Amino acid sequence: MVMDGKKLEYKGEKALKELEKLTANAAEVQEEALKMILTQNKGTEYLNKYMAGVESKSQVPHFKRCVPVTTYKDVRPYIQRIANGDNSNLITSQPVTEMLCSSGTSAGEPKLMPSIEEDLDRRTFLYNLIMPIINQYVGGLDEGKAMFLYFVKAEMSTPCGLPARTVLTSFYKSQHFKNRSHDPYNDFTSPDQTILCYDSNQSMYCQLLAGLVFRHQVLRLGAVFASAFLRAISFLERNWRKLCQDIRTGKLDHAMITDAQCQSAMYSSVLLRPQPLVADEIQSICSSKSWKGIVRRLWPKAKYIEAVITGSMSQYIPSLEYYSDGKLPLVCTMYASSECYFGVNLKPFCKPADVSFTLLPNMGYFEFIPLGESATWSIDLDEEEEEEGVPPSKLVDLVHVRVGCYYELVVTTFAGLYRYRIGDVLQVTGFHNQAPQFRFICRRNVVLSVDNDKTNEEDLHKSITAAKKLLEPYNALLVEYTSCADASTVPGHYVIYWEIAYNNGLVDEAFAIDPTVLQECCVAVEERLDYTYRRCRTLDKSVGPLEIRIVEAGTFESLMDFFINQGASINQYKTPRCIKSKAALKLLNSNVKASYFSSRDPCWNP
Repeated sequence: MVMDGKKLEYKGEKALKELEKLTANAAEVQEEALKMILTQNKGTEYLNKYMAGVESKSQVPHFKRCVPVTTYKDVRPYIQRIANGDNSNLITSQPVTEMLCSSGTSAGEPKLMPSIEEDLDRRTFLYNLIMPIINQYVGGLDEGKAMFLYFVKAEMSTPCGLPARTVLTSFYKSQHFKNRSHDPYNDFTSPDQTILCYDSNQSMYCQLLAGLVFRHQVLRLGAVFASAFLRAISFLERNWRKLCQDIRTGKLDHAMITDAQCQSAMYSSVLLRPQPLVADEIQSICSSKSWKGIVRRLWPKAKYIEAVITGSMSQYIPSLEYYSDGKLPLVCTMYASSECYFGVNLKPFCKPADVSFTLLPNMGYFEFIPLGESATWSIDLDEEEEEEGVPPSKLVDLVHVRVGCYYELVVTTFAGLYRYRIGDVLQVTGFHNQAPQFRFICRRNVVLSVDNDKTNEEDLHKSITAAKKLLEPYNALLVEYTSCADASTVPGHYVIYWEIAYNNGLVDEAFAIDPTVLQECCVAVEERLDYTYRRCRTLDKSVGPLEIRIVEAGTFESLMDFFINQGASINQYKTPRCIKSKAALKLLNSNVKASYFSSRDPCWNP
């Protein structure tokens, strides 16, 4: 089924009117969302613990007063019971249809988030807002194609047979995606079969091949995350000769592409005939000495690059600008997680540093833990609240947040999460009608992230503690350490800075340790990082081998002096476990005397 232009225009106008209506009545929409969740799920085991016998008219105030703020540790027993075959009505009145895999826990397994069938409708609702918003800023996007590089991950099953997969895999495999009407605003270069291929190398090859064949029709480019788009550029750099050969002959490299569905899709819709002239053009561009601006040269009609560029993904902005010669806008359209889809960017062509998301009040019920009015929130956290939990009375409703203040997001979902701490720190930048707009600041307690991985300080410390034991036979001690995420390589990787001393005082003997021992130290760190990191390293190849850089004796004293000169208190100074300051990294790197990489992938089992 193909939609004509007038129907699409009406559909876009209708979506924007609905957006205005929702945000103009955000308080009422939020109240109704919470009432609906509580009415639907009032008979569940979890809510009965706090709300048994409460009358309908008293549900909302009673919920706000009595239902506790939760973390994954609190909800995990219920989710595990459902995964093992218990009835969904432990937490929700509707059947849990799948578990969505979120970032890993300290124990090493992925977090499982319950999802119900109607969640797909909410996700589709948000996706359907994106093009009407973008069309307000850029015209003619229905006159060409979109080269969006989308990928699925291999699924698991829970003990009772529920699918366990990422939220994006869930959407791409859903009927909402596979049976969508043809929409000229979302005419992808990639055949669906190449997106749905579990082999990421074959998927990437076919999707890039299609993007190159249709290069003069591509009006927009992107991937879900900035890191994924840069991996595609790196893949292209390694494989452009093979891709050109396929275009020249009109035949796939069957040694490269063995998936039958990929082969069939590519021959039926992409490689329709030999195109030697197109291959010559691409070869001429890709064989140039510098790849600066390569994206604009290969796809000359592209109007922007779309990807997540907030939070840890902001480290990839310089690379995106390099490959696009700084002349393609970087567009970040939406804010979402496995737990819930949250909101959209109403000014998608703003500068990356100014990206803010308007939370949509119909997606769930949103509350916020106040963190303070300044960027010093990270040292003002109440340690008792971290241990004992946040008092329900402390939470602020969606429409009552204040501009300029920092908050941690808490969500109640239709699928059975109640006052669940997402872990995202947000800053209020303004309002659209009644709905607040937020800038994503960071993940709470996350010190390192390159792709989907999110490593917190506790996990990093445990990993370092295990690895440093390998130094003991050499009478060596780890004096101090810190880290950074290095986005200058593709894929990015973790860098750990170690200062080593010796029991005999001869600190320069760091070179006396066999290099294989320090390589094993790298492996030992990786082996104890969480499930998601190890999957990214081993299966997805979206994170590169971990690196340990050995620094000169006294480097960490110099680092302390640097931060004290920047205004830190000598009485309260603690070595930061992750460094983001360019000047501080320059200091560390100027003192590096040796570096070592993991010699193998860490162990990972699905």
